Amino acid sequence: MCCAVIRALAVCMTRKASLHFIDSSSRNRAELARVGFSLGHHSEVYGDLLELSVHPPREGIIVARDTAEEGGVSMILERLSRLGIWLPLIAVEAQPRPGRIVDAIKSGALDYLSLPLDPDRFARCLQRIEKEAEVYGAARRRMIEARDRIANLSNREREVLEWLSEGSSNKVIARELDISPRTVEIHRANMMNKLGARHAAEAVRLKIEAKLEPRQNVQ
Repeated sequence: MCCAVIRALAVCMTRKASLHFIDSSSRNRAELARVGFSLGHHSEVYGDLLELSVHPPREGIIVARDTAEEGGVSMILERLSRLGIWLPLIAVEAQPRPGRIVDAIKSGALDYLSLPLDPDRFARCLQRIEKEAEVYGAARRRMIEARDRIANLSNREREVLEWLSEGSSNKVIARELDISPRTVEIHRANMMNKLGARHAAEAVRLKIEAKLEPRQNVQ
């Protein structure tokens, strides 16, 4: 890592974060901003993602209400990705159910806090996430880009990629998929071309970065 990047990271770790609160309730927005300001952070509030998209933030941390109206955390993160926003996200909700918390974390939220916010816990959460923010943003960008590439694959090409990621040879893949080795070669070549991968290791790396669950019984 070059000296300029190290210096930039050091600055990011010492300065206060910019917080971007998304909540449809004006009362809730005011309370969230109050907590943010009380901890010394610059705080911006938005009624929804449409309002945030007018001036997309390029730094800081997003704190979003996990509500059905926004489609949950997975939908919020998907829409943020479309806007080219890769900032870390903290989900919040009053009395969240365990299942919602698990889904949010699996979708990519870095934490899930209950409302009303506990200032001490929120401060600890922000301190941890600030140190992870740059790494998180880069990793999420790679994940979305990898998923977009893999989405262009046919079912059979996706199967070949999955078996390839298990370290299987063309002969083994042919046997498992009940097709000829020559057909595997064709699907593999098409898959590599669509992924823009120059070699098998690069294709497997994209599969890992996409963090996709393996599809079962795809024909």
